[in-house]
Amino acid sequence: MITGAAAAVLLTGGGAAALTLTGQDGGTAAASATASTATAEITRSDLVDTEAVDGTLGYSDRRALPNHARGTVTRTREEGGVVRRGGWLYRVDGRPVVLMYGDIPVYRTLSTSTDGKDVRQLERNLKALGYDPGTVDEDFSWLTEQAVREWQDDAGLEETGTVDAAQIAVAAGPVRIAEITAETGTAAGQSVVAVTSTRRTVHVDLAADGQQFAKVGARVTVDLPGGGSVKGRISEVGAVAEPVEENGRPTGESTIDLEITLDGAKKLGRLDQAPVTVNLRTDEHENVLSVPVEALLALSEGGYGVRLADGRVVAVETGLFAAGRVEVSGDGLAEGMKVEVPQL
Repeated sequence: MITGAAAAVLLTGGGAAALTLTGQDGGTAAASATASTATAEITRSDLVDTEAVDGTLGYSDRRALPNHARGTVTRTREEGGVVRRGGWLYRVDGRPVVLMYGDIPVYRTLSTSTDGKDVRQLERNLKALGYDPGTVDEDFSWLTEQAVREWQDDAGLEETGTVDAAQIAVAAGPVRIAEITAETGTAAGQSVVAVTSTRRTVHVDLAADGQQFAKVGARVTVDLPGGGSVKGRISEVGAVAEPVEENGRPTGESTIDLEITLDGAKKLGRLDQAPVTVNLRTDEHENVLSVPVEALLALSEGGYGVRLADGRVVAVETGLFAAGRVEVSGDGLAEGMKVEVPQL
């Protein structure tokens, strides 16, 4: 606590208002301040400092879906639509290309003369769709062929009893139609649609000199267009820095890719490729006392203090500055105490 005659300067954003502090044992301060005062509580909480960077809200795992059906594109789905197992992605010559789940692409014709892990994948999908391929295994049996024919009949495909890449496309789960790359009436080329997963994500091209703030699992807050925010976590951090170019020439700067997985999907609507602001945590002090920054007094003998509501001035040690508050410690400070702040 400050005793005896002392002088202080009140820190404000637009300039300083002089306060002369007089009296013994922290007695009453004589007011020469140019601004009236209010009070604010000393609080105890985690104090977090952040750095705002630009990001883009979208969907993860965007890719052009390979097409193996030959003919004319006769129907496509609306962009933004979600396709699940057994649903059609697009139609070529009136025949659907159907989505099935797995991780093995269709690279050969599956029939009673084949066996392998891709057969097991097909049978697993048929069973999930309500057809009976017999025991789900790596053997394409006559029961598998019968299940395939039933599925083909229901799906509007030619009942051949065999399956190839012109009939199905494989993805890990549901996909979202991100872009139609071959319009109705045109020849079906290497791809007809680009798809993404249904998982919302934010992509950030983070300046390489800020990579110390990017740790997998670190929490972030994302400010959305039009107001509101959602929480998220960093899910991927690029390992390779990519040079930044401007007008085709390198700028000497570089970025790393940052992917952020979001909570609270209901708040996101159907926004895609929307600009957002990502608040990365750069420092965090847990369970500390803090006051509004404007409560700080610069003491004439050096250092800082705060004026309590009863008029006493207490010297403080400052720590982290974040979100308009500052960490403070000092003798006689406690959670819930009131400190003076300028009232403009």
